[in-house]
Amino acid sequence: MSTQRVFVARLAGCSVFDPAGDRLGRVRDVVVIYRKDDPPRVVGLVVEIPGRRHVFMSIGRVSSIAPGQVIATGLINVRRFQPRGGEVRVMAELLGRRVFLNDGSGDAVIEDVAIERSRIGDWDIGQLFLRRPKTSASPFAKGPTTFAAWADVRTSAPGEAQSAEQLVATYSDLKPADLANTLLDLPEDRLIEVAEELPDDRLADALEEMPEEEQVHILEALGDERAADILDAMEPDDAADVLGQLSEDRLEELLELMEPEEAEDVRALLKYGPDTAGGLMTSEPIVLSADSTVAEALALIRRHELHPALAAAVFVTLPPYETPTGRLLGTVHFQRMLRYPPHERLGTIIDDTLEPVAAGASAAEVARLLASYNLVSVPVVDQGHRLVGAVSIDDVLDYLLPDDWRSHDADHPVEASESRPTTASIPRRR
Repeated sequence: MSTQRVFVARLAGCSVFDPAGDRLGRVRDVVVIYRKDDPPRVVGLVVEIPGRRHVFMSIGRVSSIAPGQVIATGLINVRRFQPRGGEVRVMAELLGRRVFLNDGSGDAVIEDVAIERSRIGDWDIGQLFLRRPKTSASPFAKGPTTFAAWADVRTSAPGEAQSAEQLVATYSDLKPADLANTLLDLPEDRLIEVAEELPDDRLADALEEMPEEEQVHILEALGDERAADILDAMEPDDAADVLGQLSEDRLEELLELMEPEEAEDVRALLKYGPDTAGGLMTSEPIVLSADSTVAEALALIRRHELHPALAAAVFVTLPPYETPTGRLLGTVHFQRMLRYPPHERLGTIIDDTLEPVAAGASAAEVARLLASYNLVSVPVVDQGHRLVGAVSIDDVLDYLLPDDWRSHDADHPVEASESRPTTASIPRRR
């Protein structure tokens, strides 16, 4: 068997299949252990299985690695992955690390790592893909790249600052929920380092998928100015949930640092109890006049940053058209719009049969309404029948599910295969 080489950054995200072709999950990282006189040895993969749980798969269970896929045996340990002493995750801990070349030519940053399969079937770290410091003052310039063997470099001293830019680039294609899980799996120092490198909107999306205590912890670690920027980028209802965990003094400090318009939206939401429609709603639904056309409504729905549940309908009101609006006239659902020509006025196709909920309505009442009428969102009004926001189905689910629902699968093991269960017993990790 000839030597096989695979670069870890390309391996991340690849699907893992059993011999029958059933998909087990996706590769999220490669686990290695250091050795005294040899390159680090690969001991396994971190695989994300259904339920977004990260589990360990021994490298001995990997029968082949091909472009875009990994073939393994159908048996995997479904216990949540926890690094053991001496284990190092390549994606989380090696990429972005600063190293020094033994030939005295200077330092470089690890941008990728190649793992190689030997003739006897073991996998070790082979070449390192390195980027040297840039030689130009231009902000767009990048340093030259080079390859080096593990024996040709020495790693940075413990505690020395490491660049997280490469790791952030590796995470660029992850969905917010997957990014949130990946960040929470990082060591504490590395998590904060990567969070500092992420763009505000990207980090805001990830924080919205985390438990509130984790949100607060990360924002506190980033400092007041950055925390305020992140809160500005979050959906107002999510920002209100985070700030609601803080003391009054701390809450006011961050609100003062936020953009005035964003802070105003959050302040409005903080007036409502967390278990009411007002506490669950977002204050930024799509609002239009009765004279607006179907074409105008569809153009707003097409915005990529709009949450799918909020894109399912637009709300028609009297002026003004920002919450709190004028009197709510009714709702026009996306599916209904598709049945009419682009020039049709929304006022002629309003659904006025759906009663909105009061801002003080209980979360249970909102859930019953959504379930009874098969809705994905419902308008929320104040005592003057003015639209103040909308509650979407995901807001209600977040409230109804247990606080630890994001990791609740740890108590309810899932099958190794998505399409059919395995009848064999689950082996121990090693």
